[in-house]
Formats: sequence, structure tokens, C-alpha cells
Amino acid sequence: MSSAPYPRRGVCLVLAAPSGAGKSTIARELRAREPGLVNSISVTTRAPRPGERDGVDYFFRSSEEFARMVDAGELLEWAQVFNHSYGTPRAPVVSALAGGHDMIFDIDWQGHRLLRAALPADVVGVFILPPSLALLRQRLVARGTDSAEVIEARMARAQAEITHWPEFDNVLINQDLATTIDQAHAVLIAGRSAVSRQTGLADLGFAF
Repeated sequence: MSSAPYPRRGVCLVLAAPSGAGKSTIARELRAREPGLVNSISVTTRAPRPGERDGVDYFFRSSEEFARMVDAGELLEWAQVFNHSYGTPRAPVVSALAGGHDMIFDIDWQGHRLLRAALPADVVGVFILPPSLALLRQRLVARGTDSAEVIEARMARAQAEITHWPEFDNVLINQDLATTIDQAHAVLIAGRSAVSRQTGLADLGFAF
């Protein structure tokens, strides 16, 4: 939510990273620090995992319904990841930004590229890197949830994803989680002050 004493446009803070680099944890901690930070809820064709709720964790939809949403222009961006489709609903984002509410997105580089194309003045991109590929592999193994084959697939995908970091406004190396969270929070705070978002300054009598 906007905390400024005058109106401003919201920020789309995009966090992207290879699997295991810590972006979901960082996103969760940012939401805890900023209760007004709106979480972008993605649409997906995959089945819910234990404990996941429709409309809270994801909007779970059939492949047919997802295709209809794409054709109708109801998604700002969408991509296929590990045989499932994921996308960002357009209406909630447009409404939140116009109302001065900041949003956080936990999406991949493809989603970032498409979201920036759709909302070029609103996106602040952050790519999170692991300290090394060797440490990334250790983190994936330590999860204990994936087979060796899945881990290898994730590592191959991670190496491909990492090549896209130059497309982002900011790059953070997640050596120490607490430090990285502080850095991501600083990026959000700085993003709010961009001239293009200060829609209320003209009402204060300043030239815009």
C-alpha cells in the first residue's frame, strides 16, 4: 500500500531466480515486513499440492480454461514450466497499481520479460543468484523432495535461467538470506520514489 501523504502509482516488484536460490522465502519475508504489499496470485494448470488453497496460493484452472484466458487477453503474461502453465491475471494488477498499491511477483525470467512488455513503466525487476552452482545443487539436494533425475533437470534449467540476469534492473547474490532480504526491501523502497510513479506531486504545486 502507498504510505506517501500524496497519491502515487504502485510498483510491480518482480523477483526471479533459479529454483533453490531463495526467492520464495525472500518474497514471503518482504510481505511480512510490508503488510500492504499485494501478492500476485498466479493461475496454474497444475494440481494443488497438500495444503494449497484455490485463490490463496494459486488459481487452479483446467488447461481448457487457461487457454480461454490467454485467448481473451485476461493474462498479462504466461509461460509453461515443467509441463504446467502459469500466468498472471491482468485485472487485479491493473487495479492495484492504479490505486497506489505495490505488488510482488514470484515469476521466472520469461514472465518478467512479458510483464515488462505489458507494463513497461511499472516493473522493477530483481534477479536473485545463488553464490555458486555447486551450492545451488546442495540446496536442491537438501530439500529431500526431488529425485536425482528431477534435480538434474532443475540444474540444467537453472543454468539456462541464469543467463538472463542482464535483463533485470537489479541483481542480488543470495550469500546471506537476511542481507538479501534487506537488499530486496531497499529496492522496493527506491522503486516507489521513481518520478514516473509520483502522480500526486503535481497536486502539491510542483512542476511535473
